[in-house]
Amino acid sequence: MDLEALAPGGGPLLLDGGLSNQLLAQGAELSGELWTARLLADDPERLVAAHTAYLAAGARVLLTASYQASFAGFGRRGVGRRAAARLFGDSVRLARTAAGRAGRPALVAASVGPYGAPLANGAEYRGDYGLTGAELARFHAPRVAALLAAGPDLLALETVPDTREAAALLDVVRGQGTPVWLSYTVAGGRTRAGQPLAEAFALAADEPSVVAVGVNCCRPEEVEEAVALAVAVTGRPAVAYPNAGERWDPVAGDWRGPATLAPGLARRWRAAGARLIGGCCRVGPDRIAALGAALGVAPDP
Repeated sequence: MDLEALAPGGGPLLLDGGLSNQLLAQGAELSGELWTARLLADDPERLVAAHTAYLAAGARVLLTASYQASFAGFGRRGVGRRAAARLFGDSVRLARTAAGRAGRPALVAASVGPYGAPLANGAEYRGDYGLTGAELARFHAPRVAALLAAGPDLLALETVPDTREAAALLDVVRGQGTPVWLSYTVAGGRTRAGQPLAEAFALAADEPSVVAVGVNCCRPEEVEEAVALAVAVTGRPAVAYPNAGERWDPVAGDWRGPATLAPGLARRWRAAGARLIGGCCRVGPDRIAALGAALGVAPDP
């Protein structure tokens, strides 16, 4: 699949779901600050298998296992910077390997998680780390460079909790020549740091590399209004991939309550202007297939 799939007027593109969900279902060990990225070094074939499961469910955009990766995190495992850069690149190459082996067309979106993700303490759901924009840019620049060196189709600036980090990320990717989507994690109709979403989306309105703006890793009930606002503010298609809707209980260390991601919601997101649609935490291949069916996107035979 090439980038013509993103041309104006095209149909919906189905994203994959939570990579960690499928890896856990495959028996992977994901403890530690690197989370799914630890398998880049320890068990890359398991990552290929997880990507393949989402391709079989109909996904045509694969996000890489780099969300929680950091040079510091790899360093604490004894991996030097040059080897760590190769592992970042491997996240792109493994997604391409999965698509090649499956014989299914797919775009590879290199995941650039927020500063809070490698802290592995939920900081991405609070934002406002007390860092300057320049400090955030210095953190992200080598991660982005290592991913770009592997030639992804897109960069996914995802689960961004506030406008300060979004601005820093956009500064880093500006002029790199690779299409980008910018996706915030939101709650109560605002960024996780409490800023108005119109202000957050407006940062991307004049960025020529940004092909979509939207939300991810939020409750499904937040998506429709946010998508409509993103399209109105930026004039770009939206990206939407919420979690399953359960609530995380930090005391119990478990998810609570029912899943609220009904497949039919995808049609409403599409009507509101979403073009790239999928799932995040707790959304596995079965739910991705159901979202695809609701959108009229059937898996290849």
